[in-house]
Amino acid sequence: MKIAVLGGDGFCGWPTALHLSNAGHEIHILDNLSRRWIDTELGVQSLTPMDSIQERCRIWKEVTGETLHFHLLDIAKDYQRLRQWLDAERPDAIIHFAEQRAAPYSMKSDIHKTYTVNNNVGATHNLLTAMVEAGIDAHLVHLGTMGVYGYSTVGAAIPEGYLDVEVEKIDGGKAELEILYPTRPGSVYHMTKSLDQILFQFYAQNDGLRITDLHQGIVWGTHTDQTRRHEQLINRFDYDGDYGTVLNRFLIQAAIDYPLTVHGTGGQTRAFIHIQDTVRCIELALQDAPKSGERVKIFNQMTETHRVRDLAELVAGLTGAKVAYLPNPRKEAAENDLIVKNNGFLALGLKPTTLADGLLTEVVEVAKKYAHRIDRKRVPAVSAWTKDIAKRVEIDPEGKRLRSVS
Repeated sequence: MKIAVLGGDGFCGWPTALHLSNAGHEIHILDNLSRRWIDTELGVQSLTPMDSIQERCRIWKEVTGETLHFHLLDIAKDYQRLRQWLDAERPDAIIHFAEQRAAPYSMKSDIHKTYTVNNNVGATHNLLTAMVEAGIDAHLVHLGTMGVYGYSTVGAAIPEGYLDVEVEKIDGGKAELEILYPTRPGSVYHMTKSLDQILFQFYAQNDGLRITDLHQGIVWGTHTDQTRRHEQLINRFDYDGDYGTVLNRFLIQAAIDYPLTVHGTGGQTRAFIHIQDTVRCIELALQDAPKSGERVKIFNQMTETHRVRDLAELVAGLTGAKVAYLPNPRKEAAENDLIVKNNGFLALGLKPTTLADGLLTEVVEVAKKYAHRIDRKRVPAVSAWTKDIAKRVEIDPEGKRLRSVS
């Protein structure tokens, strides 16, 4: 297939582009390189050294003989160019990663909240309406998040997207309905993914677009089979308090003898998936496309759940690192259970990679190799959900900053 990977320079987009190219598809990466600009804004860099997207594509061609086509395009702002590109190229499938993906970054300030909404919702709607106007029958696969469901404890398993409910009619009878599972976003970022769902429902029912929405858990790990093929193909790896995902951050902290920063009680239960399984799930979703007129197909893209404090203890036991319990910058329940149905991908043949598969050590080894690139001041998570919470945030977990003697 000819596949457009929107946001193909990013943490999930790049390894997905390589995986699908390796499988024989014609890959076009559309990206505005905003994630690299955010690195500049935050004054932090990927733990792993990243070449330009053009150089990465050149190396892939050199290693495999396959071409990655790169197009510098802002999906949220350049609607006409996006529409023209779709008219000219007419891809068979579109994978949509082109959204600001970090909850802490989306809560840093009013500017960051506004940017996240304008970028994420604007990009999604521009894409949907451009697909309609271009008249293409491409299968759209969107990377969403488990976070749309929130993290409250309801005592029941979260279904894959839809919930069967019974409502009372005016005449006293009962009516059965199928609705989207109610969202309860915990950040502006998660709210944009909730809004994406509504946009998808409308364009699927109104215009017959074929859409798959993947509610993904927290991604961990470094390498996929393709990124291992050359050092310059390595994926980006975030360790800072805004973009670093919790398990990867624990492993990096352990590698540089930094306390494992658990916020609150650590009783938050999260869903996880390894980066290798992420790219495999995208491929499986492409092979299981809905037909025009069908409802949006929704998968819970995760393989296991863990409490944050249990992960910290696991990493501490593996590495000898110390655990530090700090005030929580997020506004969330101190403890929650999370039971998730993920039968869809298992039925399609996914063989999950779990924390027991030995890849935790691989991440620590990568972190140690590039430890000289880490700015320890960027490790703490300091973006707070409210102004009141900001007063309690711990910005110096190591206790190394200068203090007044008075």
